[in-house]
Amino acid sequence: MEYFGDGEHKIICGDSIEVLKSLENNSIDLIFADPPYNIGKNFNGNKDKWETDEDYLKWCYDWLDLCVKKLKTSGSFYLMAATQFMPYFDIFLSKRLHILSRIVWHYDSSGVQAKKYFGSLYEPILFCVKNKNNYTFNANEILIEAKTGAKRKLIDYRKPKPTVYNSKKVPGNVWEFPRVRYRMPEYENHPSQKPIALLERIIKASSNEGDSVLDPFAGTFTTSFVAKLLKRKSIGIELQEEYIKIGLRRLQLAKEFKGEKLEKEIRTFELNKKPDVYQIFDEIILQSKVEFNQDI
Repeated sequence: MEYFGDGEHKIICGDSIEVLKSLENNSIDLIFADPPYNIGKNFNGNKDKWETDEDYLKWCYDWLDLCVKKLKTSGSFYLMAATQFMPYFDIFLSKRLHILSRIVWHYDSSGVQAKKYFGSLYEPILFCVKNKNNYTFNANEILIEAKTGAKRKLIDYRKPKPTVYNSKKVPGNVWEFPRVRYRMPEYENHPSQKPIALLERIIKASSNEGDSVLDPFAGTFTTSFVAKLLKRKSIGIELQEEYIKIGLRRLQLAKEFKGEKLEKEIRTFELNKKPDVYQIFDEIILQSKVEFNQDI
């Protein structure tokens, strides 16, 4: 294991299970876990595919148990996973935590969809807590526009005094954020990068300033990056050095790594390749969603 960072933000290079074992029990306020999905994605030359599904589930159960131990009594846990494995994790965690929400992260796709079945346009997220009577949920921090009240100006006649419906509301359990695509300002060279806007909602809702946020599969370190913007502490665990370098750069913890200057890779398109209209549209939407970066 190698440790980088300062007192507020730590990057740990090592195997997630071994690193989790080394962390103090009941010490983390919020955990966001986005593990390999066991679907064969290429992570810098390493494919996330176990020999059997049983092997994959056993591995997951080991680190899930550790995450539960590290979580404070008042802590929250968000888990993302492939749709085909989430039912197993749902049953497993329901015996250890209280599952408050089963969230669907929905996104559109400009790519080729399946032609012999219905292709997937979402990823599931479990929102769990240790104590359903004592956990953080900052509803006012994540309010979104209530279309009925804000746009249609409908009147609620059920109240003693008829009143226009609220213009703001807490999001439901279907979240619509564009995926991080090539050409977006936040894009990093990683096959399953999660959007800043998605982590912003989770971290704002389920933690407070000064709280500790843990990501046991940090990847591009978006969790740590947003945690820092929102004045939380962070711990990011990652096995591969290529992604460690991304984390060090995004969190501004180092300018060099083992003699290599840390700079964001600038990728260019072929001149004869037409731009993807959907990518451009998503980029515009994303920039409007992450204006908070400049305000914090």
